Amino acid sequence: MVDQKHKVIGINTVSMGSLTASVVHPREVMKPAILSNAVALLLCHNHPSGAPQPSQEDRALTKRLVDAGKLLGIAVLDHIIVGDGKETYFSFADEGVL
Repeated sequence: MVDQKHKVIGINTVSMGSLTASVVHPREVMKPAILSNAVALLLCHNHPSGAPQPSQEDRALTKRLVDAGKLLGIAVLDHIIVGDGKETYFSFADEGVL
């Protein structure tokens, strides 16, 4: 969570998933942001497989979070997926997907 100057004002863990899935609901992401008066969010998660390419579920969740943020006035600046192979991360912002 960041303020208007993009200074970090909080970090929140929403879910600890299994090897193949994690349940994340937009309200669980947005509630701490609202309570912290965040202006924007940076989202991040890892892929235990090591391959950072987003799944269809990652893409769908990102879209839902961006849409929820627009309704609440909380921008999603990026969603980063961390891997451990040659490609160490995937950034939705860098790829122009946001």
